[in-house]
Amino acid sequence: MKLLLTGGCGFIGSAVLRRLLRTTEDIIINVDKVTYAASEDALEEGPTHPRHQLIRADICDHAAMTQIFATHSPDAVMHLAAESHVDRSIDGPGAFVQTNVVGTYTLLDAARAYWAGLPAERRGKFRFHHISTDEVFGALSLGEKPFTESTPYDPRSPYSASKAASDHLARAWHHTYGLPVIVSNTANNYGPWQFPEKLIPLMILNALAGQPLPVYGDGSNQRDWIFVDDHADALVRVLKHGQPGATYAIGARQPRSNLQVVHAICAALDARLPDPAGPRSRLIAFVTDRPGHDFRYEIDPSHAETTLGWKAVHNFDTGLAKTIDWYLAHRTWWETIRTQRYGGQRLGAVG
Repeated sequence: MKLLLTGGCGFIGSAVLRRLLRTTEDIIINVDKVTYAASEDALEEGPTHPRHQLIRADICDHAAMTQIFATHSPDAVMHLAAESHVDRSIDGPGAFVQTNVVGTYTLLDAARAYWAGLPAERRGKFRFHHISTDEVFGALSLGEKPFTESTPYDPRSPYSASKAASDHLARAWHHTYGLPVIVSNTANNYGPWQFPEKLIPLMILNALAGQPLPVYGDGSNQRDWIFVDDHADALVRVLKHGQPGATYAIGARQPRSNLQVVHAICAALDARLPDPAGPRSRLIAFVTDRPGHDFRYEIDPSHAETTLGWKAVHNFDTGLAKTIDWYLAHRTWWETIRTQRYGGQRLGAVG
């Protein structure tokens, strides 16, 4: 299979790319604008791999997308390119509308024209896998059942609204034009190569530096956590075995409050590298909550587990241990990011 992968230099996209290179014979055309949160380092063996080609391009550029389809003639698309940080969407929603909505429309439109011109056999096998988030479903209160594939949409932030719009466009292209679209929605991802503005890497790096660990509100907001390699495995299975028109909710059944996550990070770091100044939990600092902060997300992955024969391998403890060990072993990468892009200062609260 020749696969067009958008956002392959991003956190989740690079995990998918590494899995495909290591477990399949697929050829990967990686289309990425390589914005601030992307990292070619995260491709690991990708840059020199004979089955991978990186094309620096913007998915909002219709001419470029049309040319890429015509030149590379892919058998499928995995669309991961997106702006994904909620705090950034509150401060600057325009970029999220542009990339997540306009970019998805542009890619769908180019894919539809390309797909319509394929021979019947290739047209029947073509797939467009659109990857999204559980945040499009809104927020859960304590005691409410987790999200499923049939949960109504209720986005609350500019980020989740832009992703909801992109989901609706993808499904509309399936129902209106027949484009064989599959949608998946997932929980909070964590693991190696995640950009340091996200909750888990931010807390790891601030704790190592002895800097405050800023937690929104009282830290009771809950998230469902999935190790990125487990998600990548699920996404590959969705692409290869999912049904056009279907939706797959991908989760690991590992809900934690933000405060629980931060305490777990502190305890794990204290066990590995004790701080002479005392337990790192002393660094936790509660800060003013962000606007419209959703209280709880959680996914019921039963449908994906049953239909795809997939289940997350990592529980939160094993995934977090792998993640912390990775950041400890890759100081040069994240120290460079913090120095070059943030002047070495701590980042803001997340979660």
